[in-house]
Amino acid sequence: MGPRALLWNDDERRPRALLRVALLVVVTVLLTVGTSLGVGATGSIRALQGALTAAVGEAVAAAVGTVVSIALVGGVVSLSVVIAGRYVDRRRLRDFGFRLDRDWWLDLGFGLALGAGLMTLVFGVSLAAGWLRVTGTLDPRDDFVARFLVLIAVFLVVGVYEELLARGYLLTNAAEGLAGWIGRRGAVGVAVLCSSLVFGLAHANNPNATTLSTAAIVLAGGMLAAGYVLTGELAVPIGLHITWNLFQGGVYGFPVSGLGVDTSLLVVEVSGPRLLTGGNFGPEAGLLGVGAMAVGTVAIALWARWRTGHVGIDPSVTTPDLRETGEEREVDSDRWEPTPGDRE
Repeated sequence: MGPRALLWNDDERRPRALLRVALLVVVTVLLTVGTSLGVGATGSIRALQGALTAAVGEAVAAAVGTVVSIALVGGVVSLSVVIAGRYVDRRRLRDFGFRLDRDWWLDLGFGLALGAGLMTLVFGVSLAAGWLRVTGTLDPRDDFVARFLVLIAVFLVVGVYEELLARGYLLTNAAEGLAGWIGRRGAVGVAVLCSSLVFGLAHANNPNATTLSTAAIVLAGGMLAAGYVLTGELAVPIGLHITWNLFQGGVYGFPVSGLGVDTSLLVVEVSGPRLLTGGNFGPEAGLLGVGAMAVGTVAIALWARWRTGHVGIDPSVTTPDLRETGEEREVDSDRWEPTPGDRE
């Protein structure tokens, strides 16, 4: 293989996977710099917060400012994927897990229910074991409704853009790039590991993070990846990601990946063993959280079997639907039948 072939795939008429990911980073950096300069020049966020402070109070204004800041980050990441996907990967956004058909929305509903159920399970076990106690509830008159809606918006944005980047783009490109070298199953396994490691390291500098918490977030990445790998869509991991965070922090009052949430339906005091409860980082860093991830992964596999009739790697994860002469060439998942080697 010559130097050119290391960087360019003649059959697919696009750069190799590693270069595609590198170009995504370049696009993201350029968009981030441009967005920062634009916001800094106009002072738009500060102006918005100032106007809101006068209208609705400092607490709500600060919360809205947080949403706007996170939305900017999510917008930059999503736009980077759209640009890199179209002009480098030769794909559109829908090819990264956003085919918004009936099944997609059905999967989203399952993901939302699963995230809520798993965190409710963690809360219930902790309460029954005496590892936490409920010390109160937040007064609904204290701007709770407005701040809770802001919290929903934050976790919605985070769930979408983190899944688009970690699973939709990174996992997909890694799996496609490795499939010709180590086979389909091996490529997906390595891609899941790589994307989950990136996901875990992205949370390694969070408050109260430890080596154990980072390892646990890597496992959480594996659970989220299962939803994508088995369905070929981001609906399950997006829904799961949103309500896992929302119910963890906004409903049950736990820290979310080390970050405190000042708006929650319940106020709790955790006193159980850190190894089990995760301590100040939140349930994700404890064995209870890891157990919930295992339950969630099994539930996703059962869901995939119920909806599609089998449990296996969706072909779209490793087979690119490249645009040819301006038109999309799609994988017909309904006609695909898994081979014995694809079944688990």
